[in-house]
Amino acid sequence: MAMIFAKPSMRTRVSFETGFFLLGGHAIYLGPNDIQMGKREETRDIARVLSRYNDLIMARVFAHQDILDLAKYSSVPVINGLSDYNHPCQIMADALTIIEHLGGLEGVKVVYVGDGNNIVHSWLLLAAVVPFHFVCACPKGFEPDCATVEKARNAGISKIEITNDPAEAVRGANVVYTDVWASMGQKDQASYRMERFKGFQVNESLMALASPKALFMHCLPAERGVEVTDGVIEAPNSVVFPQAENRVHAQNAIMLHALGF
Repeated sequence: MAMIFAKPSMRTRVSFETGFFLLGGHAIYLGPNDIQMGKREETRDIARVLSRYNDLIMARVFAHQDILDLAKYSSVPVINGLSDYNHPCQIMADALTIIEHLGGLEGVKVVYVGDGNNIVHSWLLLAAVVPFHFVCACPKGFEPDCATVEKARNAGISKIEITNDPAEAVRGANVVYTDVWASMGQKDQASYRMERFKGFQVNESLMALASPKALFMHCLPAERGVEVTDGVIEAPNSVVFPQAENRVHAQNAIMLHALGF
């Protein structure tokens, strides 16, 4: 398997590389300077060359169009390891974690607090196929993509809410989820976002409004003291590390499915 990393990562690289080894395969890491996709060589050419050397291609990129182009021109399956639009492998691991701890996903109230980013888009796309209650609480101007919200709502499967009130959003939540306020590629906006996201930190007071046994989730890496307090991430109901582990198991299932097993 060729692993293309336009964006560096610890969890994505180690979980895919370890997982594919456990399945009996060999993963090849291609970092940002190894290919320079779209700069040194066109994405369509890279796809056609790599698919002649490998049985799978996994790519972690900035632009979602790069994933679409790889999939269009590759003759082998392409797995989206992350793009600026969505992060499907993460959400598969998240769903597995909820099933393990709550017994299922159907009917669960999942509340995401923070930026309406690629994680939110992936939750919305999952809500279009699995019935649960999804709420995104974000500051005004940081809502998720409107077309993706409408796609989830029009599927008529899950209850979808987008709000600017985190306290109201988390009432009765079974799962409270957050992510960094400034993702990779947005660090120049960190101070501006810090100001805009005041009141959206997942802290002990906010968690107290959720269900008594509500899980706390974070896709990591976390900026402790910013989007989440140290007390919340270290609390007994925090499942961030089982969640991280489940990247391996969920992705192994994805890879086996892509290979036809």
